[in-house]
Amino acid sequence: MATIHVTVWDKTGGEGTPVVFAHSIFTWGSDAAYGFAAQRPLADHYRLLLADRRGYGASPDTDRSDFDTDADDLVELLERQDTGAHVVGHGNGGLAAMLAAGRRPDLVRSLTLIQPSAFSAAAGHPVVEAMLERVRDSAGVPDSVTPEQYLRASTEGMDMPMPDPTPQRLRAVATSMRERPVWEAIVPLKPLQNAPWPTLVICGTWQDAPETYRRYAGEPLIACAESVADAVDARLLRVPGYYPHTQQPAAVNAALRELWGSCR
Repeated sequence: MATIHVTVWDKTGGEGTPVVFAHSIFTWGSDAAYGFAAQRPLADHYRLLLADRRGYGASPDTDRSDFDTDADDLVELLERQDTGAHVVGHGNGGLAAMLAAGRRPDLVRSLTLIQPSAFSAAAGHPVVEAMLERVRDSAGVPDSVTPEQYLRASTEGMDMPMPDPTPQRLRAVATSMRERPVWEAIVPLKPLQNAPWPTLVICGTWQDAPETYRRYAGEPLIACAESVADAVDARLLRVPGYYPHTQQPAAVNAALRELWGSCR
Protein backbone atom coordinates (compact mmCIF):
# COMPACT_ATOMS: atom_id res chain seq x y z
CA MET A 1 0.00 0.00 0.00
CA ALA A 2 1.30 3.43 -0.93
CA THR A 3 2.01 5.66 2.03
CA ILE A 4 0.26 9.01 1.89
CA HIS A 5 2.02 12.17 2.99
CA VAL A 6 0.98 13.66 6.32
CA THR A 7 1.83 17.18 7.44
CA VAL A 8 2.19 17.34 11.22
CA TRP A 9 1.53 20.52 13.19
CA ASP A 10 2.18 20.06 16.89
CA LYS A 11 3.16 22.48 19.62
CA THR A 12 2.47 19.98 22.39
CA GLY A 13 5.73 18.07 22.15
CA GLY A 14 3.84 14.98 21.05
CA GLU A 15 1.54 15.05 24.08
CA GLY A 16 -1.59 16.32 22.33
CA THR A 17 -4.46 14.13 21.21
CA PRO A 18 -4.11 13.39 17.47
CA VAL A 19 -6.53 14.90 14.96
CA VAL A 20 -6.65 13.51 11.41
CA PHE A 21 -7.77 15.89 8.64
CA ALA A 22 -8.97 14.82 5.16
CA HIS A 23 -9.28 17.52 2.47
CA SER A 24 -11.59 17.91 -0.52
CA ILE A 25 -10.84 18.56 -4.22
CA PHE A 26 -8.39 21.03 -5.84
CA THR A 27 -6.34 21.16 -2.66
CA TRP A 28 -4.15 19.38 -0.08
CA GLY A 29 -3.98 19.23 3.68
CA SER A 30 -2.01 22.37 4.50
CA ASP A 31 -3.38 24.53 1.67
CA ALA A 32 -4.56 28.03 2.61
CA ALA A 33 -7.10 28.36 -0.22
CA TYR A 34 -9.23 25.25 0.31
CA GLY A 35 -7.33 23.13 2.85
CA PHE A 36 -6.83 23.37 6.59
CA ALA A 37 -4.17 26.08 6.99
CA ALA A 38 -6.57 28.17 9.11
CA GLN A 39 -6.84 25.33 11.63
CA ARG A 40 -3.14 25.50 12.50
CA PRO A 41 -3.79 27.43 15.77
CA LEU A 42 -5.39 24.24 17.11
CA ALA A 43 -1.90 22.73 17.27
CA ASP A 44 -1.40 24.52 20.59
CA HIS A 45 -3.22 21.68 22.35
CA TYR A 46 -3.61 18.97 19.69
CA ARG A 47 -1.37 17.05 17.32
CA LEU A 48 -2.73 17.87 13.87
CA LEU A 49 -2.20 15.27 11.14
CA LEU A 50 -3.09 16.74 7.75
CA ALA A 51 -3.32 13.91 5.24
CA ASP A 52 -2.73 14.53 1.54
CA ARG A 53 -5.02 12.17 -0.34
CA ARG A 54 -3.39 10.20 -3.15
CA GLY A 55 -2.58 12.41 -6.11
CA TYR A 56 -2.67 15.55 -3.97
CA GLY A 57 -0.01 17.58 -2.16
CA ALA A 58 3.08 15.49 -1.49
CA SER A 59 1.37 12.09 -1.68
CA PRO A 60 2.12 9.62 -4.49
CA ASP A 61 0.37 9.84 -7.83
CA THR A 62 -2.66 7.70 -8.54
CA ASP A 63 -4.32 6.63 -11.77
CA ARG A 64 -7.70 7.47 -10.28
CA SER A 65 -8.55 8.96 -6.91
CA ASP A 66 -11.10 6.77 -5.13
CA PHE A 67 -13.05 7.37 -1.91
CA ASP A 68 -12.70 3.71 -0.86
CA THR A 69 -8.92 3.87 -1.19
CA ASP A 70 -8.87 7.19 0.66
CA ALA A 71 -10.86 5.58 3.48
CA ASP A 72 -8.35 2.72 3.67
CA ASP A 73 -5.49 5.22 3.87
CA LEU A 74 -7.25 7.09 6.69
CA VAL A 75 -7.80 3.84 8.58
CA GLU A 76 -4.11 3.03 8.21
CA LEU A 77 -3.23 6.46 9.61
CA LEU A 78 -5.68 6.02 12.49
CA GLU A 79 -4.19 2.63 13.31
CA ARG A 80 -0.82 4.31 13.88
CA GLN A 81 -2.27 6.49 16.68
CA ASP A 82 -1.93 4.86 20.09
CA THR A 83 -4.95 6.61 21.60
CA GLY A 84 -7.21 6.91 18.58
CA ALA A 85 -7.85 10.28 16.97
CA HIS A 86 -10.43 12.91 16.27
CA VAL A 87 -11.30 12.97 12.56
CA VAL A 88 -12.19 16.00 10.42
CA GLY A 89 -13.18 15.74 6.76
CA HIS A 90 -14.25 18.30 4.19
CA GLY A 91 -16.22 17.59 1.01
CA ASN A 92 -14.86 14.47 -0.68
CA GLY A 93 -12.52 14.08 2.28
CA GLY A 94 -15.59 14.13 4.50
CA LEU A 95 -17.00 11.20 2.54
CA ALA A 96 -13.74 9.27 3.01
CA ALA A 97 -13.76 10.18 6.71
CA MET A 98 -17.29 8.79 7.10
CA LEU A 99 -16.30 5.54 5.40
CA ALA A 100 -13.16 5.21 7.53
CA ALA A 101 -15.03 5.95 10.76
CA GLY A 102 -17.71 3.44 9.84
CA ARG A 103 -15.12 0.74 9.18
CA ARG A 104 -13.14 1.33 12.37
CA PRO A 105 -15.24 3.25 14.89
CA ASP A 106 -12.97 1.93 17.63
CA LEU A 107 -10.17 4.18 16.33
CA VAL A 108 -12.22 7.39 16.36
CA ARG A 109 -12.66 9.85 19.24
CA SER A 110 -15.01 12.24 17.40
CA LEU A 111 -16.04 12.93 13.82
CA THR A 112 -16.44 16.37 12.21
CA LEU A 113 -17.86 16.62 8.71
CA ILE A 114 -17.61 19.91 6.84
CA GLN A 115 -20.13 19.83 3.99
CA PRO A 116 -19.48 16.13 3.29
CA SER A 117 -20.10 14.80 -0.22
CA ALA A 118 -22.10 11.84 1.10
CA PHE A 119 -25.04 12.21 -1.27
CA SER A 120 -26.43 8.74 -0.61
CA ALA A 121 -27.51 10.07 2.80
CA ALA A 122 -29.77 12.56 1.02
CA ALA A 123 -31.15 10.16 -1.57
CA GLY A 124 -34.60 11.27 -2.68
CA HIS A 125 -34.10 14.92 -1.76
CA PRO A 126 -35.32 16.96 -4.76
CA VAL A 127 -32.24 19.20 -4.87
CA VAL A 128 -29.86 16.25 -4.68
CA GLU A 129 -31.82 14.26 -7.24
CA ALA A 130 -31.72 17.23 -9.63
CA MET A 131 -27.94 17.46 -9.19
CA LEU A 132 -27.51 13.73 -9.82
CA GLU A 133 -29.66 13.99 -12.92
CA ARG A 134 -27.41 16.77 -14.25
CA VAL A 135 -24.18 14.86 -13.69
CA ARG A 136 -25.57 11.61 -15.06
CA ASP A 137 -26.54 13.41 -18.27
CA SER A 138 -23.15 15.08 -18.64
CA ALA A 139 -20.53 13.61 -20.93
CA GLY A 140 -17.74 14.06 -18.39
CA VAL A 141 -14.59 16.09 -18.87
CA PRO A 142 -13.22 15.90 -22.44
CA ASP A 143 -9.59 14.76 -22.74
CA SER A 144 -8.79 18.03 -24.49
CA VAL A 145 -9.54 20.09 -21.35
CA THR A 146 -6.41 21.03 -19.42
CA PRO A 147 -6.29 21.29 -15.62
CA GLU A 148 -5.91 25.07 -15.87
CA GLN A 149 -8.96 25.33 -18.12
CA TYR A 150 -10.92 23.12 -15.73
CA LEU A 151 -9.85 25.17 -12.72
CA ARG A 152 -10.88 28.38 -14.48
CA ALA A 153 -14.26 26.97 -15.50
CA SER A 154 -14.87 25.65 -11.97
CA THR A 155 -14.08 28.98 -10.33
CA GLU A 156 -14.39 31.99 -12.64
CA GLY A 157 -17.10 30.10 -14.52
CA MET A 158 -19.07 30.12 -11.26
CA ASP A 159 -18.23 33.79 -10.53
CA MET A 160 -15.59 32.68 -8.00
CA PRO A 161 -11.99 33.88 -7.74
CA MET A 162 -9.49 31.51 -9.29
CA PRO A 163 -6.43 30.63 -7.19
CA ASP A 164 -3.00 30.89 -8.76
CA PRO A 165 -2.49 27.96 -11.16
CA THR A 166 0.72 26.76 -9.53
CA PRO A 167 2.10 23.32 -10.43
CA GLN A 168 0.88 21.96 -7.08
CA ARG A 169 -2.60 23.39 -7.65
CA LEU A 170 -2.82 22.07 -11.20
CA ARG A 171 -1.70 18.61 -10.07
CA ALA A 172 -4.52 18.66 -7.50
CA VAL A 173 -6.99 19.77 -10.18
CA ALA A 174 -5.81 17.00 -12.53
CA THR A 175 -6.40 14.43 -9.79
CA SER A 176 -9.82 15.92 -9.06
CA MET A 177 -10.75 15.60 -12.72
CA ARG A 178 -10.12 11.85 -12.49
CA GLU A 179 -11.79 11.20 -9.11
CA ARG A 180 -14.28 8.40 -8.84
CA PRO A 181 -17.70 10.11 -8.69
CA VAL A 182 -18.75 10.56 -5.08
CA TRP A 183 -22.38 9.80 -5.90
CA GLU A 184 -21.31 6.18 -6.42
CA ALA A 185 -20.56 5.88 -2.70
CA ILE A 186 -23.07 4.24 -0.39
CA VAL A 187 -22.22 5.31 3.14
CA PRO A 188 -23.29 2.90 5.89
CA LEU A 189 -24.87 5.26 8.41
CA LYS A 190 -25.71 2.77 11.16
CA PRO A 191 -22.12 2.45 12.45
CA LEU A 192 -21.95 6.24 12.75
CA GLN A 193 -25.36 6.46 14.35
CA ASN A 194 -24.43 3.78 16.90
CA ALA A 195 -20.92 5.06 17.61
CA PRO A 196 -20.06 6.04 21.20
CA TRP A 197 -18.39 9.26 20.10
CA PRO A 198 -20.06 12.53 18.95
CA THR A 199 -20.38 13.78 15.40
CA LEU A 200 -20.46 17.42 14.34
CA VAL A 201 -21.64 18.51 10.89
CA ILE A 202 -20.64 22.00 9.74
CA CYS A 203 -22.36 23.74 6.84
CA GLY A 204 -22.20 27.21 5.34
CA THR A 205 -25.31 29.30 4.88
CA TRP A 206 -24.27 30.10 1.28
CA GLN A 207 -26.25 33.37 1.44
CA ASP A 208 -23.41 35.43 -0.06
CA ALA A 209 -22.22 32.81 -2.55
CA PRO A 210 -22.45 33.55 -6.28
CA GLU A 211 -25.90 32.48 -7.45
CA THR A 212 -24.69 29.85 -9.91
CA TYR A 213 -22.32 28.29 -7.40
CA ARG A 214 -24.99 28.26 -4.71
CA ARG A 215 -27.53 26.63 -7.01
CA TYR A 216 -25.29 23.94 -8.46
CA ALA A 217 -23.06 23.18 -5.48
CA GLY A 218 -24.39 24.88 -2.36
CA GLU A 219 -27.97 23.67 -2.30
CA PRO A 220 -27.05 19.97 -2.75
CA LEU A 221 -24.32 20.26 -0.10
CA ILE A 222 -26.72 21.92 2.34
CA ALA A 223 -29.27 19.14 1.76
CA CYS A 224 -26.56 16.55 2.25
CA ALA A 225 -25.28 18.12 5.48
CA GLU A 226 -28.79 18.32 6.92
CA SER A 227 -29.55 14.72 5.95
CA VAL A 228 -26.28 13.39 7.39
CA ALA A 229 -26.77 15.28 10.65
CA ASP A 230 -30.30 13.95 10.97
CA ALA A 231 -29.30 10.38 10.08
CA VAL A 232 -26.48 10.09 12.63
CA ASP A 233 -28.02 12.34 15.30
CA ALA A 234 -25.22 14.89 14.97
CA ARG A 235 -25.09 18.53 15.92
CA LEU A 236 -25.47 20.74 12.84
CA LEU A 237 -23.53 24.01 12.95
CA ARG A 238 -24.30 26.64 10.31
CA VAL A 239 -21.81 29.42 9.67
CA PRO A 240 -21.83 32.26 7.12
CA GLY A 241 -20.20 31.70 3.77
CA TYR A 242 -19.57 28.60 1.69
CA TYR A 243 -16.09 27.41 2.82
CA PRO A 244 -16.67 27.25 6.58
CA HIS A 245 -13.16 26.31 7.71
CA THR A 246 -11.41 28.92 5.53
CA GLN A 247 -13.93 31.77 5.63
CA GLN A 248 -15.02 31.38 9.26
CA PRO A 249 -12.00 29.77 10.97
CA ALA A 250 -12.67 31.38 14.35
CA ALA A 251 -16.17 29.89 14.56
CA VAL A 252 -15.08 26.51 13.20
CA ASN A 253 -12.00 26.28 15.41
CA ALA A 254 -14.02 27.21 18.48
CA ALA A 255 -16.55 24.48 17.66
CA LEU A 256 -13.76 21.95 17.19
CA ARG A 257 -12.19 22.85 20.53
CA GLU A 258 -15.56 22.50 22.21
CA LEU A 259 -16.20 19.13 20.61
CA TRP A 260 -12.75 17.71 21.34
CA GLY A 261 -12.79 19.04 24.89
CA SER A 262 -16.06 17.23 25.57
CA CYS A 263 -14.48 13.88 24.62
CA ARG A 264 -11.90 13.75 27.40
